[in-house]
Amino acid sequence: MSQVVIKSPKHCAKKGLNIDKLYKKLFFLFSTLFTTILSLILLIWLILRPTKPEFTLKEAEIYQLNLSGPHLLNSSIQLTILSKNPNQKLGIYYDEMQVYAAYKGQQITTYTSLPHFYQGHEDSNLLTASLVGAGLPVAPSFGYEVGRDQTAGKLVVNLKVNGQLRWKVGTWVSGRYRLNVNCVAVTAFGPVIPTGPLTTKQGTQCSTSI
Repeated sequence: MSQVVIKSPKHCAKKGLNIDKLYKKLFFLFSTLFTTILSLILLIWLILRPTKPEFTLKEAEIYQLNLSGPHLLNSSIQLTILSKNPNQKLGIYYDEMQVYAAYKGQQITTYTSLPHFYQGHEDSNLLTASLVGAGLPVAPSFGYEVGRDQTAGKLVVNLKVNGQLRWKVGTWVSGRYRLNVNCVAVTAFGPVIPTGPLTTKQGTQCSTSI
């Protein structure tokens, strides 16, 4: 003869209560672990205090900047930028770096990609790029604005770098941060157009935002 055991509702309720306590303990354990890891990362971040990289425009040469039609521009610019990591304990990975030139808010060259690279503690790198534009559409006022600058005796062009960076501490590498660099190139631009390129070599400090 088989024996049938019937558990009382009180016994089932006690078992359910124990399971709830187990879930609460696991939740508390994982919450504490997660908070500890976040606090540790924040503490390391505050101790190291990462400083954004520095960029300096070393040289820019404008070989071509003329209209091939009423509103179509041909351009050719060579540039050299010095990139420096001022941090003593942080390395920097640079990803998806693209350079282009702008004049009075208008893009006057296509994007030129720079190779990915790593920059160690307090290291510096020279970045060179050739920027070109062929038949780029510009505003109807472009020729007039260039003529005004020629009368004023100087031409101001913005050389911009957009990309992403990652911080490196030991073996830990951070997520990606957006990087925007703006360098202002000012060249002499008188009534008489020179035979060579318009050149600037003043070593202008660029603005950097992350």
